[in-house]
Amino acid sequence: MFSLSTSFQPQQMIVPLSQLINALNSLKNSATASVQTLHKDFASDHGSFLKEPAVSLRDLGLSEIRASQLDELVSRLLPTPGPQEPLAVPSAWRTSHVSANSFFHNKHGFSHRRLEVFGSPIFHRQYHSPLKEVCSQLQFLPVLVQSRGFKTFRSRSRRTVTSDDGSVESEGYTPSFMKGFLLREKAAEAQTLDQLVKQKSLPENQQEAFKTGFTEGFMRSQAFTQRTQEALRRTRLILLALLIIGIYGLSRTPFFSVRFRTTTGLDSAVDPVQMKNVTFEHVKGVEEAKNELQEVVEFLKNPQKFTVLGGKLPKGILLVGPPGTGKTLLARAVSGEADVPFYYASGSEFDEMFVGVGAGRIRNLFKEAKANAPCVIFIDELDSVGGKRIESPMHPYSRQTINQLLAEMDGFKPNEGVIVIGATNFAEALDNALVRPGRFDMQVTVPRPDVKGRTEILNWYLSKIKVDTAVEAEIIARGTVGFSGAELENLVNQAALKAAVDEKEMVTMKDLEFAKDKILMGPERKSVEIDKKNKTITAYHESGHAIVAYFTKDAMPINKATIMPRGPTLGHVSMLPENDRWSETRAQLLAQMDVSMGGRVAEELIFGDDYITTGASSDFDGATKIAKMMVTRFGMSDKLGVMTYGDVTKQSPETQAAIEQEVRVLLKDSYDRARNILKTYNKEHKTLADALLRYETLDAKEIQMVLEGKSLDH
Repeated sequence: MFSLSTSFQPQQMIVPLSQLINALNSLKNSATASVQTLHKDFASDHGSFLKEPAVSLRDLGLSEIRASQLDELVSRLLPTPGPQEPLAVPSAWRTSHVSANSFFHNKHGFSHRRLEVFGSPIFHRQYHSPLKEVCSQLQFLPVLVQSRGFKTFRSRSRRTVTSDDGSVESEGYTPSFMKGFLLREKAAEAQTLDQLVKQKSLPENQQEAFKTGFTEGFMRSQAFTQRTQEALRRTRLILLALLIIGIYGLSRTPFFSVRFRTTTGLDSAVDPVQMKNVTFEHVKGVEEAKNELQEVVEFLKNPQKFTVLGGKLPKGILLVGPPGTGKTLLARAVSGEADVPFYYASGSEFDEMFVGVGAGRIRNLFKEAKANAPCVIFIDELDSVGGKRIESPMHPYSRQTINQLLAEMDGFKPNEGVIVIGATNFAEALDNALVRPGRFDMQVTVPRPDVKGRTEILNWYLSKIKVDTAVEAEIIARGTVGFSGAELENLVNQAALKAAVDEKEMVTMKDLEFAKDKILMGPERKSVEIDKKNKTITAYHESGHAIVAYFTKDAMPINKATIMPRGPTLGHVSMLPENDRWSETRAQLLAQMDVSMGGRVAEELIFGDDYITTGASSDFDGATKIAKMMVTRFGMSDKLGVMTYGDVTKQSPETQAAIEQEVRVLLKDSYDRARNILKTYNKEHKTLADALLRYETLDAKEIQMVLEGKSLDH
């Protein structure tokens, strides 16, 4: 049971808490009953006083407590009151004309009365507090009960309070904690540690410890502050470096670069280029293309010659061909021959990330060209801007550029005097609306040069370097089948570099052959160490190819034989056609198969069946391919007849077996022919192999001398 223990001198008294609670509840009930009785009395007679029922200490269970003990109890339960404050406090509030001093008066129409509880008067306002009534009965604590009324602001200024001296001061808007801070008395600042010790009023035995602790704390704070400043300085440097790097990176991004080009390149004038130093004389190996473009040049020079007959200036010329064949050079030559302004643009320049930029550049390009007509607009890599239009959810605006190009070339507005020359490697990728007549009226094919064209190109580039008079460009041209003009230029440049490395005064034929082999088969692998046995096998293998080619009627002439490792091969025999072959006969195809079989046959005859090598794998691949083409594509099989078979796997099993049998027959016959040749010319075979082992590389003349029994040491 919880109890409240209170000490009195000289006695002790224990008052049960339940009795005190019961006493307070009795006071509350009696106060409520008195209010109800008072209300009834006021209703019957307003002139009489309300009589409270008498409540004694016995009823409250406090009869055993003496007065002095009860006073002590109350003093412990309730705080000691201060001096009594005046009832009326001057205020900035004014009382309304319909309100009274108390809620009781407002409700009943008359002021409060003096009520007695335990025979002692208290001021009753609005409600009864039993504990306060007890204290009032004991004549110890006069209680002021709140007087609630209806009040309004006297003015819009803040309330004022009365100070002790009676003056009215405005609170303003200063918070309470700021008042305490501002009103706090400031102590004198300590300039030295001794002054600080005096202000602290420390005992003498604690002053040394205080000074020591203060010094250690000050030094630690200084060290911490220094570390913080250094870390802050490093952080600032790092952030500054990152900011500079970020700004530089943003300036290199496509977004900023495109924005720069959009604002400066799109609205500015496009300057034409004069190509007076490039004419058709500088273009070699593409005579047909030059003849077709010559008509355009004549049209630009003298348009009246054609318009008098009702002809119109062509609007577009499309140059189609493999890379490096001279399409850009032809376009420059057209401008140089006609002596008109030449506008150059690449197809990738119109492809930007911003919507409408490509179309705007095309409009600007044609606007400048129309102002300077007649002129030539050359668009290189046309397939990047004029590709087929497709529906793409990823690029819904990708067709705007090509649509603008179509409208500019042949739209509602006339476009007279402006010729558009386009160059592409993939004509099949262009949109059909772009290649129709009226836009690109002419389509000029620029093929790879033939042997005559290659000879002209080589002579043109050889004339720019110091070259030996014994150099024959035609021989190099015969050995570079399929080379474009750019590749031939690279060949001559590689030969010049090789001659410079060897400290030669001029470029010789060997330098050109070296450059050709390097381009075709890769650089020489002189660092590869090949033992004598493998080198001997390679020499007999390559000499076998050479002997079969030399003594076969329809085989191509030999250009060179070598056992120098180059690229993936340990040796090779190169052969040159006398002219470009546009078609090949059955005898020529069989001769190529015989030459391919010569390497394996030579290994069998010299080293035996048990010592043949894998070096003939590529030879067999070539021979098998030729045999299959003869049977399935060329109709050169007596058993299968003149019928082509596109996909052999889709044929019937009988047909597949027949095709395989015919291929086997062709290969076996070729193998037997090569075997007979090498058996017949066994002596020449060994002589040529020994020469290869000694000299490693032999050209056509040296091979002929060896086979004729002549010595190479002269």
